[in-house]
Amino acid sequence: MALTTLDDNTALIVIDLQNGIVALPVAPLEAHEVIERSARLADAFRGQKRPVVLVNVAGGAPGRNEQPKHGGDLPADWATLVPDLAQQRGDIAITKKTWGAFHNTDLHEQLQQRGITQVVICGIATSIGVESTARQAYELGYNVTLATDAMTCLNAETHKNSVERIFPRLGETGTTDDVLALLK
Repeated sequence: MALTTLDDNTALIVIDLQNGIVALPVAPLEAHEVIERSARLADAFRGQKRPVVLVNVAGGAPGRNEQPKHGGDLPADWATLVPDLAQQRGDIAITKKTWGAFHNTDLHEQLQQRGITQVVICGIATSIGVESTARQAYELGYNVTLATDAMTCLNAETHKNSVERIFPRLGETGTTDDVLALLK
């Protein structure tokens, strides 16, 4: 589906483009491609005085699952955002401890204070942090746009499932260039 519009009050949410995540093996796109496109989106949103939300993850939900837990301490800079995002003083910084950026953070309140009605989401990983944040945004009543060429996953199949089956139910999908064209 082609993107139809961006509301006047649209924010960009960039998920987990941090040292520890971008170092993981990803597919179908390489991390540097996602970083470059996300940085272009951030620059364009800032250029129009629209909010940019930079999200990182520093922890995990406490529940049991079948995945082995990471052993030992993470490197000191694991949760540090990549410098390519050129974090600005006016950006909204959100640190989450679960997959979605809205759960147990003040992201919804910060967006509501600014009158935000729509979010554009990008980042890593498509089927985890990006999809969880998109689901939460949709449930909270935001119009959701997903820049599908500015995201990648830990597995190409899960990326494809999110993009083709889940995202069209949560909002509109398009490319970085599609979003940038609507910003003009």
